[in-house]
Amino acid sequence: MFKRIFTLGFCAVLGYLVALGLLEVVSARGLLPNREAQNAAARVREIMLLVNKHSVDADKVKGDELAARAIAGVLEPLDRYTEYLDATSYHQLEEDIGNQFGGIGVQVEQVEKRVAVVAPIAGSPGERAGILRGDVIAKVDGESVADLKLTELVRRLRGEPGSTLNVTMLRSEGRAVGAAATEREVEFALKREVIRVDSVRDIELGTDGVAYLRLTQFGDRTGEEFNLALIGLEKKGMRALVLDLRNNPGGLITAAEEVADPFFERDDRVFYTQGGETEDRREYRAKGRRPRVAVPMAVLINGGSASAAEIVTGALKDTKRAVIVGERSFGKGSVQTIFPLRENAALRLTTARYYTPSGAVIHEKGIEPDVVVTLTKQEEKAVFLSRLRPDLKDAAEFKAKFGVELAADLQLEAAYRVVREKLSGVKQETTK
Repeated sequence: MFKRIFTLGFCAVLGYLVALGLLEVVSARGLLPNREAQNAAARVREIMLLVNKHSVDADKVKGDELAARAIAGVLEPLDRYTEYLDATSYHQLEEDIGNQFGGIGVQVEQVEKRVAVVAPIAGSPGERAGILRGDVIAKVDGESVADLKLTELVRRLRGEPGSTLNVTMLRSEGRAVGAAATEREVEFALKREVIRVDSVRDIELGTDGVAYLRLTQFGDRTGEEFNLALIGLEKKGMRALVLDLRNNPGGLITAAEEVADPFFERDDRVFYTQGGETEDRREYRAKGRRPRVAVPMAVLINGGSASAAEIVTGALKDTKRAVIVGERSFGKGSVQTIFPLRENAALRLTTARYYTPSGAVIHEKGIEPDVVVTLTKQEEKAVFLSRLRPDLKDAAEFKAKFGVELAADLQLEAAYRVVREKLSGVKQETTK
């Protein structure tokens, strides 16, 4: 049976992986490659056997190394999301999908030769310590990680709950958008934990009936949690909704469908995927299990909103069921399929792209908000820390503790303004 999850490129979770992008796990048995592929594979095998048997330098290139080089050569021209998973890496991925293991709880992505934080997981040791989106991992326990592959770096960061490690990050001091930035080192002493994530957080309802709800990821319980939260808010008199998907890196495809479903009529198209062949199209339509939630709605996004978060956002924007507020999303919309191989290895191969209901492409483009509100790095940090420490209301105390000025959440304020204007019948002006 297929296991489908969204994967953000080569995004790994340090302590808990929320893979971003559609993954499908299929059996490699019974798949018949075409004649050209069979002939090419036979030639590669023949050369490998000849080199291993007859080369005077055969001791320099063992069979496993020959295989690794051949595989690398086959995959090199393909996209960066395609990769060969050895037994250890594949086991790690299966652990990731299992949603529980020891770590520090941040999602990361490899960009060129650097590994950067996509988003810290809410409630994790990484978030509590103050790790921020955009921080670049430079050292682990004093050793440089510049030459490590991402999978090896993840292994170093994982470990038994209760064990400790020190992580050195490079933090940009420039603006979140546009301006050049300088970097400084920031040290974090962390204790690994078993990472369990509540997807639905900060459920609030104002006296005017405007509700706020934040989704931190799309996990196996997200759909159920989200729908229960919606039902609870409706019973309390919800008249409008602000859905916060900022720094949400994605998760399960089923969760994305379940989160979007309440806002669509039965059989409405939510999104679709398209492979290399015309017949490789798969549509995802609303189940319509309950009456559609039709209140005024705003969705908050930023550069850390990716994959499953982008699918939900794109569906709501395309169909004008919500006004999108914030900054352009990450832009990850490719489909990966996992093919199990012999010796407990696997191949992760990009096989399709996903699209919004109208056919808009998200991959490498992202979603542009209807109402653009950008934050500087310092403002984003202040907003992040304010939500993490809502007890710190005094501006002087806040700055003394965190080194930044207390700042208003301008994106959230804009989202509230959007839905309240909808409620009052005022025509909404956008900044686009």
